[in-house]
Amino acid sequence: MPSDDRTVEPERVELTRRIPASASRIFTVIADPHGHVAVDGSGMLVAAPDARIITAVGDTFLIDMDREPLGDVPMGKYQVENLVTAFQQDRELAWAPGRAGSKPFGHIYGVQLTPVSDSETEVLHYCDWSGIQEKFKARGQGIWPVVPVDMLVKTLENLDRVATSSR
Repeated sequence: MPSDDRTVEPERVELTRRIPASASRIFTVIADPHGHVAVDGSGMLVAAPDARIITAVGDTFLIDMDREPLGDVPMGKYQVENLVTAFQQDRELAWAPGRAGSKPFGHIYGVQLTPVSDSETEVLHYCDWSGIQEKFKARGQGIWPVVPVDMLVKTLENLDRVATSSR
């Protein structure tokens, strides 16, 4: 019987980083969609011009995305509407992206915060693809999940920079 040496990607990718800031300071950054722009690690040019502070599960926020100027993927401009799926003040925020005006695709981005001290927090950032809709899996021809670990690394690095820059 021939062996199958394809690598199966995990449906949930997560990374942690200890950030020298309080959990409330970090949560303030991630609960502001303008902060999402600052902590976005996708390499896309993004803006959240009409966004307001996230306050509860069910909130939505739009992000305008544009990858074309970077020259790597000719996707052009489009909007992503994010639906907040988990909200626990100073502890957790998760959101499900989708195309503007449509239902979420089924994957979730999330940030969980665990205070280590008054001035240090363990930050877990994850992307969970287990709920991705089959039609998107089929269209992606088995490339899901597509969020590389280095995107999560960049996001945590940017979150560290933003959360500690204006203390």
